[in-house]
Amino acid sequence: SLPALPYSTDALEPYVDKETMELHYNKHHQTYVTNLVKALEKAPELKEMDLNELQRAVGTERVPREVQSAVRNHGGGHWNHSFFWKVMAPAKSGDADFVKSASPELKAAIEKTYGSVDNLQRKFGDAALTVFGSGWTWLGVDSQGGLVITTTPNQDNPLMEAAVGGQSHSPLLGLDMWEHAYYLKHQNKKPEYIKDWWNVVNWRQVSDNYDLAQQGRDPSGTTLAGREGVARAL
Repeated sequence: SLPALPYSTDALEPYVDKETMELHYNKHHQTYVTNLVKALEKAPELKEMDLNELQRAVGTERVPREVQSAVRNHGGGHWNHSFFWKVMAPAKSGDADFVKSASPELKAAIEKTYGSVDNLQRKFGDAALTVFGSGWTWLGVDSQGGLVITTTPNQDNPLMEAAVGGQSHSPLLGLDMWEHAYYLKHQNKKPEYIKDWWNVVNWRQVSDNYDLAQQGRDPSGTTLAGREGVARAL
């Protein structure tokens, strides 16, 4: 009932451990899918939406009030995790090599906004450390075409424009700052978790997401993951 992982659960070692991946993917992500399916049974008209469209409907009258919270939390959790798996890759793969795999366009945008990828990583990490409790940190493209770093609480994401207001943008990269994403390996050492995670960022996928954002299109893979995940669970 889940979209397939693009790698094995031990493929991100030693930076993201196998035990965390198995718990995160098979238990936490599965729970979001299961609870989203239950919510959609009460609002069958929402089943016609793909997962991206469902995110944009959060906070609007398109989602009935009685399922609004469930769709926001569990639909958001499903979208966020489907996206999260896609923007990571094994550290030894070429996809995780910024120099080799980031597109010239993405490199230019990072240099223009942040000066260097190192500075981007510092600013992104600083933002991640401001997340109080549970939430996410994002790199995205705003309505003016520039790069922005934002955070959202709980399972909110930048597609939920009506719910997150000024945090809305086209996401390129996202980092899960919920404790279940890091606590088994890193305990409360969030800076170490963030530092390790940069070793498995899939820069090829981030570059693809940047190209799509410039065209006003959704991040690659998330629509399919949404249809697959919900349809198979149904």
